[in-house]
Amino acid sequence: MKRSILFITTVAILYGMAACTGGKKTDDVPVENTQAGIVVPAYKLLNLPTVDLASFSKDANGWITIFDGKSFDGWRGYNKTVVPAQWTIEDNAVKFNGTGSGETQDPEGGDILFAHTFKNFEFEFEWKVAKGSNSGVFFYIQEVEEQPAYLSAPKYQILDNENHPDARSGKNGNHLSASLYDMIPAKPQNARPYGEWNKGKIFCFKGTVAHYQNDEPVVEYHLWTSRWKEMLGNSKFSKDKCPLAYELLTNCGGDNQEGFIGLQGQGGDVWFRNMKVKTLD
Repeated sequence: MKRSILFITTVAILYGMAACTGGKKTDDVPVENTQAGIVVPAYKLLNLPTVDLASFSKDANGWITIFDGKSFDGWRGYNKTVVPAQWTIEDNAVKFNGTGSGETQDPEGGDILFAHTFKNFEFEFEWKVAKGSNSGVFFYIQEVEEQPAYLSAPKYQILDNENHPDARSGKNGNHLSASLYDMIPAKPQNARPYGEWNKGKIFCFKGTVAHYQNDEPVVEYHLWTSRWKEMLGNSKFSKDKCPLAYELLTNCGGDNQEGFIGLQGQGGDVWFRNMKVKTLD
């Protein structure tokens, strides 16, 4: 068992290193940090199809349902025009069907997104995981050619806290569910056990972000501030460990400070349902 966990962890680390240092060299966005002696790989932002939010139902309180429990209308894969085969619909929920290998075999992470960009919003959802599963919810995703979604987007962690080894890594519990992954631990930690539904919410307004878990506020932070840069610098997304992630996350949401909401597909089974958004513009 220890050998299996070590193998899974090693694969994850190597994949992360490749994502941080690789990427297709282009002339689209060449960035060089000469003061620190660190060169950020050039990258290309994609411009794939989006959807009109007006075609989705809105209730009297302004909540827009972005998953109807029956179809993937409005959804597609990250850096793709279709939903990857690992994602299915089961009992009115979106399900990621894990590979059983600890990490997805899709080099782009198998992630999916709702194909409309959001700036100021509330996003509510419910989630549950199988034993030992790991996932996440991203926001402000920028689609970067040949790079995974997590390099550009903050992550609301989704995890089986009791059985996944990532729960015991990081600092002070900042890999536990509802945490800002690898930066701020969710407190109080009130996630329910694997197999049970949890309620999540992300609130984002003019750079102030809050994570909620089971109706309690558990994390708050402020994008585009000196404190935000400091947190990035102390994480696995720091300038020296992952210069491309540091570049993208420092300017989270890009020039327009907006992006896609997405769901992460990794090794184990995970379900999402009752997903809805309220725009706050």
